[in-house]
Amino acid sequence: IPRQPLPRRLWLHRKAVILMKKKNSQMSSSLAVGILLALAGGFMDAYSYMARGHVFANAQTGNILLFAVAISEGRPADSLRYLLPVVSFALGIALAAAMRTRFGHMSRLHWRQLTLLVEILILFGVSFFPAGQHLWANSLTSLACGIQVQAFRKIEGNGIATTMCIGNLRAGVQALHEYHIAHDREELRRGALYFGVILFFALGAVAGNLAVGRWGLSAIRWDCLLLVLPLLMMLSKSDESKEETK
Repeated sequence: IPRQPLPRRLWLHRKAVILMKKKNSQMSSSLAVGILLALAGGFMDAYSYMARGHVFANAQTGNILLFAVAISEGRPADSLRYLLPVVSFALGIALAAAMRTRFGHMSRLHWRQLTLLVEILILFGVSFFPAGQHLWANSLTSLACGIQVQAFRKIEGNGIATTMCIGNLRAGVQALHEYHIAHDREELRRGALYFGVILFFALGAVAGNLAVGRWGLSAIRWDCLLLVLPLLMMLSKSDESKEETK
């Protein structure tokens, strides 16, 4: 069955929606900020895994799996080092949601700017935890990741996670499939966006691993500096104080 192009009316409607999204977009959902956050997300995961006892900061599916395996092998004490980061990640999500509720109507400072500042301070504090306190360091790193994944959920109007890849992989493949069916270039662009974020997440992981090899437990401070860049970009955006509806 030959593929049919999109009806012109539907095509024009999609273009209008795209233009409206770009007009109303905030700096916090821009491509530049998203790339920096993806780099930081990959850095955090590599840091926690390589420097803090092979525990994931972002990939909570992996932590839940390792927790279950430890329980099944009769290692309940060891299972805590995987369970507490999962709980901390959930608390980070709750904290970001609470910050939006409490500070969402501030005029001088956008609530996302505040959450990013809190994330930076948490990660900077992690750098001072010695090797014997990996459990608490990993828990705080996961707390910061939970804050980021809840506060920054869109790039240019598309739902994208900057601290994990599985959802982006699914959405990217779906977008490419839609392009294959309808030849809509916007779907091709969306697919490239999702896979681009995955690429920058991987590059952040490379940087994190190299930084751990050079600076050890203090390497996470470089991630703090990386997160300062999107914070400054958001602070320089005059219309960032306008709250999104979702």
